[in-house]
Amino acid sequence: MQATELDHQDSFMNTTLEFIGQIRTPYKNLDDCPRNIEPGGPLCELVINEGMKDGVSGLIPGQKILVLYWFDDVDRNTYQQGSRKKGKRTGVFALRSPHRPNPIGAAVVSIESIKNNCIFVKGLDCLDGTPLLDIKPAILDELVQNEFR
Repeated sequence: MQATELDHQDSFMNTTLEFIGQIRTPYKNLDDCPRNIEPGGPLCELVINEGMKDGVSGLIPGQKILVLYWFDDVDRNTYQQGSRKKGKRTGVFALRSPHRPNPIGAAVVSIESIKNNCIFVKGLDCLDGTPLLDIKPAILDELVQNEFR
């Protein structure tokens, strides 16, 4: 590793993330959880922490958002896995698997409705109680990529 890479890496060694809430889904165990987001799937709830509820202001039903979440209890040291679709060994960065060095999930979904500090969406692929990292308006490139799945 070059010195500049080490310096850059060291600056992030003490970085922490603050969860902004949690995700409520009908999935209690991995066997029930879908392999990927399902736009027509069941209603899920993004519950924003009470102290951060003002951050919901400006979001509207029908809007596409990027939801970032943290997969708990996963293997963070596996860099190749068997693809569930094709079965062949594939690098973790080419898969949506939760088993990855930084187990961050990402989904572009439409807002169904908003009530107070709760945002309702459909079809997330995570367990009930999954920590919520962030929500951002989806950008055009993300929306176009979703069309080709």
